[in-house]
Amino acid sequence: MGDSRTSEKLAIHGGRPVRPDPMPPRCALGDAEVRMVEQSMAYYRNQGADPGYQGHFEEEYTRAFVSMMGDGYADAVATGTAAVFVAVAALGLPKNSEVLVSPITDPGTLSAIILNGLTPRLLDSKPGSYNVGPEQFKARLGPNVTGAVIVHSIGQACEIEVIVEMARAHGIKVVEDCSQSHGARHNGRPVGTFADIAAFSTMYRKAHITGASGGLIYSRDEDLFHAGLAHADRGKPRWRPGFDDRNPSEFLFPALNLHTDEISCAIGLASLGRLEDTIKRRLAFVKEVSERLARESEVCRPYGYSLEDSPFIYPILVETDRIRCSKVEFAKALLGEGIGLNPHYQYVVADWPWVKPHLADSFDTTNARDIRDRSFNLYLNESYGSREAADVTAAILKVERHYRRSSD
Repeated sequence: MGDSRTSEKLAIHGGRPVRPDPMPPRCALGDAEVRMVEQSMAYYRNQGADPGYQGHFEEEYTRAFVSMMGDGYADAVATGTAAVFVAVAALGLPKNSEVLVSPITDPGTLSAIILNGLTPRLLDSKPGSYNVGPEQFKARLGPNVTGAVIVHSIGQACEIEVIVEMARAHGIKVVEDCSQSHGARHNGRPVGTFADIAAFSTMYRKAHITGASGGLIYSRDEDLFHAGLAHADRGKPRWRPGFDDRNPSEFLFPALNLHTDEISCAIGLASLGRLEDTIKRRLAFVKEVSERLARESEVCRPYGYSLEDSPFIYPILVETDRIRCSKVEFAKALLGEGIGLNPHYQYVVADWPWVKPHLADSFDTTNARDIRDRSFNLYLNESYGSREAADVTAAILKVERHYRRSSD
């Protein structure tokens, strides 16, 4: 089986690639986003002022975000890392206490914990999953644990409801890191609404964006939200009646300025308006790829998905005992066929030398490493459609025919 347009010689060996033209770009800064940038500039020109922050468009943007979440409070910040940092800071955890953290995540998650004077304590993922589960959470509880940062990896919600219940039974505060999973749900509820506070990244690759970089904090707890708001802007208690923004003697504590700007919030407002359609289109691509691989491939199988997902990347599992090469070699051959992917996801925290001196112990996350070592990750966006699903499948079938062991 395969694509008759291609020869059997792999592209990395001089053959014609399955897909000679690039995978479709996302173009997330579309007409609606451009209009909002123009509208924000016009608004401030009419005001006779330059656009700043904590103004009209941030208010509109965060109101729309809260509406999507159901209720609560939100504040826009400069980056996703800043969002995690502020969310952790808002919890006011005892210095040097331990914070449980997911094993597959961005370095910003770990840095946010460490730079708040806390000690990361790694969790493992569930077997065959990029996400942690309740059993893995329970196994790493300890007397010095006061907090947890639980990541909803790759656009798929973890079992956050049970994890949060377990945490609360032990007096542990929880941050949901939703950076890769905007709009994903667990049991019908949006991710970010389960824990004490949540952080979102809105940088240019995420399902909804505020431009090149950006982030949001969200909480249903007003006091926690106020703490986060102050940590995001030099300790300012903006919620207090009569607060004087130009009188630093009224500030609460030392803090950095981690806020974003009005133009970014205007972009976010437009991007948020099409998040539902973005998720729908991405899910359609994931569904088609999954069905094709399940039906046609002898070496690769889909990771699995649900209609509550908000796909960011999509893992493909490789039966490495059925091929004559490594998983990485297999994936790099697919790159040569014109398929956008990450051959080896290097975001397993336990592998990073720089972080090891900061960890609570030498716990090795074997499940996280195993799923990473058996998978590569397809890039995707809402511009991908049936042609891309067909090309991905054709490329996988072509590469597996070349590398499949003869006994198969």
